[in-house]
Amino acid sequence: MKPPHAMSSEQSSKAPRISIIIPIYNEEEILRDAVNELRDGLENFDQTYEIVLAENGSTDSTVALAAEIAEECSKPGAEIRSFSVNEPNYGKALRQGILKARGEIVICDEIDLCDLDFYKDALALLLADKADMVVGSKAMRGAHDNRPIFRRVATRVINGMLRIAVDFRGTDTHGLKAFRRDLVVPVVNQCVVDRDIFASELVVRAGRAKLDVVEIPVEVHEKRRPAINLFRRVPGVMKNLVRLTYAIRIEG
Repeated sequence: MKPPHAMSSEQSSKAPRISIIIPIYNEEEILRDAVNELRDGLENFDQTYEIVLAENGSTDSTVALAAEIAEECSKPGAEIRSFSVNEPNYGKALRQGILKARGEIVICDEIDLCDLDFYKDALALLLADKADMVVGSKAMRGAHDNRPIFRRVATRVINGMLRIAVDFRGTDTHGLKAFRRDLVVPVVNQCVVDRDIFASELVVRAGRAKLDVVEIPVEVHEKRRPAINLFRRVPGVMKNLVRLTYAIRIEG
């Protein structure tokens, strides 16, 4: 087994068409089943792919389990890789996952979602050149958000704050996204915040860079309770939102 901080299965010489980036934190209970379910669903896709498990600061056996899954389950055209950022930082894990991705198209997912309907719809738009980035919105018309009420409210509060702070015109920034890697990596390199707000900054900056950002409605059914308490995240979210506002409004 490779060291947990190293990428697993990087020896492949041929890049996949699609990279699926999944940040993970304390997911030992659902990780193997979720990855196996995703792999089974991807059997129906006529595309080569890699699943990149971006571990961040887990205190359970997630690091070792992710490396084990990568070693056991990778095969040509359907690889699994893992790495760790060694701190509980969703945004940092997502950023590094995008930069490490080798696919032409990148899909950012959550281990408790793995929404194959979103994959199909987003890929159709991207491959037909009808979008540069596709965002799965939990809040737009036609979406079905089955999370607890306080989490649905939190999404709308954050979106409202982004609208006021940085003139965000969409309905959602966090969660499912798919995009052309070559167009979005320069945007990633412009981002200045991490943790939860990185995902928001990525979508905001993509729009400001004149990329064609398209929202599509999604149906959300989470497989487990959030790994980090929502209220514990509030101070960090507010701090990074202030930093993002300064970066966008003042620094440009």
